Amino acid sequence: TEQAVAVAGGIIGGILLFVFLGITAYLLWKKFCRLFSYEKLINPAKTTNANAIFQDQASSEIQLKSTSRSRSVPFIIPPTLHGRDWIHLTNEEQVQEDTDPHMIPQSGPRSSFHSLAGAYVVGTINPDLYKLPEDKSETDFPDGNIGRLWFSIEYEQESERLLVSLIKVRKLQPPADSCSPFVKIYLLPDERSYLQSKTKRRTLNPQFDENFVFQVSSKMLLQRTLKFLVYHVDKQKKHHLLGQVIFPLKNEALTEDNKLVIWRDLEKENLEPPSEYGDIQFSLSYNDYLGRLTVVVLRARGLKLQEESPAVGVYVKVSLMNHNKFIKSKKTAALLGTPNPVYNETFSFKADQTEMDTASLSLSVLQSNKGEKTLLLGRVVVGPFMYTRGKELEHWNEMISKPKELVKRWHALCHST
Repeated sequence: TEQAVAVAGGIIGGILLFVFLGITAYLLWKKFCRLFSYEKLINPAKTTNANAIFQDQASSEIQLKSTSRSRSVPFIIPPTLHGRDWIHLTNEEQVQEDTDPHMIPQSGPRSSFHSLAGAYVVGTINPDLYKLPEDKSETDFPDGNIGRLWFSIEYEQESERLLVSLIKVRKLQPPADSCSPFVKIYLLPDERSYLQSKTKRRTLNPQFDENFVFQVSSKMLLQRTLKFLVYHVDKQKKHHLLGQVIFPLKNEALTEDNKLVIWRDLEKENLEPPSEYGDIQFSLSYNDYLGRLTVVVLRARGLKLQEESPAVGVYVKVSLMNHNKFIKSKKTAALLGTPNPVYNETFSFKADQTEMDTASLSLSVLQSNKGEKTLLLGRVVVGPFMYTRGKELEHWNEMISKPKELVKRWHALCHST
């Protein structure tokens, strides 16, 4: 039995030794094959070409670093195409002839060094040509700017909800050294209710990132206007208005798949009490080269409506006159049931430069009721010295002195003709 055990142990040991030697031989053979294929792929001629290419690339990189204007990236043909015929051009670019319509793939393992050694440099790519336009909304602030507000809006059709996200405010101009701002959000014409953000302590650049929801039907949505009021809270808990943003929704395509991110510069609120018949704000611009007079009807406030109801429509009629003779008129859309309508509508009239001393503009605010006569709520005329005085004349003269620039002002309405 001892002899049988010894024989069996010898056989098992021989088998294990044979397996070990076989595995070792296989691994050595694999390593030898890899070394052989690596050395075979790199021949002296290609190595020389690679060295020349690397030297050219190194010298070009030095030149690129020395000149800050051109920062180009080498554009390289892959090694799979290096066996084709090339024609040298005068601008050092290379183009392949059409003699070989098919590409023959090369088999066998490839190293990263070989992929560069068999490459052709055919030109450069300028990264500056593929840059996205830079967002300058947080860097470019005009003179006299009192702050800038960012927000987003989205409308859900099924639930009839307007989603407003208050994002941030930048570059506030507070009345004191410190500033603790917050924002009130209105959906006009409803000025009795509002939504309010949290107060951010001691910052001129508050980051809010708060969401608000207004319930409004899709039929009335385009007649509504968002109003943002930015306040500062002082140590005595008093609120100081820093600025406002008025944003009509009628010109926006609001859908569930279209979330609009918008920024607007803050405007100072008109702190003067409304005049007897209300006030209207509009911008004037004259292009002397095109002979075009532009009027932007912005908003009105404090209107004395004859009847306040959702059926009452208020609109503005803009008329161009010459020697007090009617030339042409245009009208805004009628907004329902509000004494403080916001229009933001632009109208253009053809007016030659020789006619500007005798031309004038009449803006009439009118109220229309179904089945009843249209009522005049107020009127203002702007023009040269022949027709106007005071603020109306100043507005006209400032428009003439600043061609192609929009000049914005408030004017008191009156009933005189």
